[in-house]
Amino acid sequence: MSELAKNVLVSDAKLEITQIRSAIGGKQNQRDTLRSLGLKRIGHTVVRTADAVTVGMLNTVPHLVKVEEAK
Repeated sequence: MSELAKNVLVSDAKLEITQIRSAIGGKQNQRDTLRSLGLKRIGHTVVRTADAVTVGMLNTVPHLVKVEEAK
């Protein structure tokens, strides 16, 4: 499921979320969303459950992150 964060659905799965693009020049709410996800820099990866809150945040910044299912 290595792809940009499009079509992420709510489930019990764990997601590996990696920031792949900079937030510089982006809207403030997109920068805030990346920080709320726990992402601090390009290449930084966090693991979160695919709950409604996380999926909503990923849908706000799909062009800045890559989402994979955690192993």
